[in-house]
Amino acid sequence: MPAVNTVLVVGSGLAGTATAIRLAARGVAVELVEIKPDLAVLGSGITLQGNALRELRTLGVWDRVREHGYAFDVTGIRAPDPHGTVVAEIPDARTGGPDLPAALGMPRPELARILVDRAVEAGVKVRFGTTSTTLSADADGVDVSFADGSAGRYDLVVGADGIRSWTRRMLGIELETRSTGMGIWRAFGPRPASVTRTDLYYGGPSFIAGYCPTGESTLYAYVVEAAQDRSTLTPDQRLATMRGLAGAYHGPWDEIRERLDDPGQVNYTWFETHLLPAPWNRGRVVLIGDAAHSCPPTLAQGGAQALEDAAVLSELLIDRDTLDQDLWDAFHARRVDRARTVVDASNQLGRWLLDHERGDVPGLMRSIAALVSRPA
Repeated sequence: MPAVNTVLVVGSGLAGTATAIRLAARGVAVELVEIKPDLAVLGSGITLQGNALRELRTLGVWDRVREHGYAFDVTGIRAPDPHGTVVAEIPDARTGGPDLPAALGMPRPELARILVDRAVEAGVKVRFGTTSTTLSADADGVDVSFADGSAGRYDLVVGADGIRSWTRRMLGIELETRSTGMGIWRAFGPRPASVTRTDLYYGGPSFIAGYCPTGESTLYAYVVEAAQDRSTLTPDQRLATMRGLAGAYHGPWDEIRERLDDPGQVNYTWFETHLLPAPWNRGRVVLIGDAAHSCPPTLAQGGAQALEDAAVLSELLIDRDTLDQDLWDAFHARRVDRARTVVDASNQLGRWLLDHERGDVPGLMRSIAALVSRPA
């Protein structure tokens, strides 16, 4: 018998929906609330490494993800010269196992839709446009009030509500979320036929310029610069700024840049990071995903680590019959150090770029690949 019978999940991102799916599939009554009114997600695309694909397969959505995404097994390194010369082609580690691609790109909103659809199929009660406003926990459960005026009582509350988690604030947990010093321009647009994998351009006027195919006809492209205040730019100015920065990069970038013509498909954010020390729970309320740990996308592991949180937490809740300290100790033993290693490595890659230092990038990436190749 599971350790819990009723669970509230706050947040419909990867960590939240994956937790909801896994628990509901094993007979737990799960309610998922999301403050956004619908599945529209800020952002363009996402790169999912093999260990993320492994978890998506366990969730029963791999076929749908494969259909709507674009898989590849090699990353290209190009020079910031007039031709975008390929200087290396690096086979990516198949961290999800030999029967899954090394990586897959797809539109973020499409992935969100697939996961929420699967949650509904599994029996999760999904409510958009509301979130929790108060939590009152005791030894046996958590009383929750919601923004829409409703209320409920649950055996467990899972706070998976992102980097600026309201659940975390309600628990009184102070956690510094800091900028790493980099900002990233992202745009979603048409995919030229020449783009069949991620290519990265290091150097030039920006730290990184790259792109990732997300489907048969789409990609997302990105340029990483020193973090600065871009909040006053109009949509047209944002598009012009990104195209201007991308003008230093060639090869497939020439065609990508010319096709980027929709200001509504461009966004700019800073790389931010934090890591909550153990414990991630306060009694019967637990934080997972970006609410507990967040790293810049230099290793493309943020989504994978969120899915791993969901896998470990759900496994323990289903296999144990008591929600006690032993369960929480087991959860933290399997997740905290692993997440810290990934966060630290992601930040280290960024620091090398900021400091113009030639660090051991291949060695660092090999060590992370070896770590995440083992299921959490």
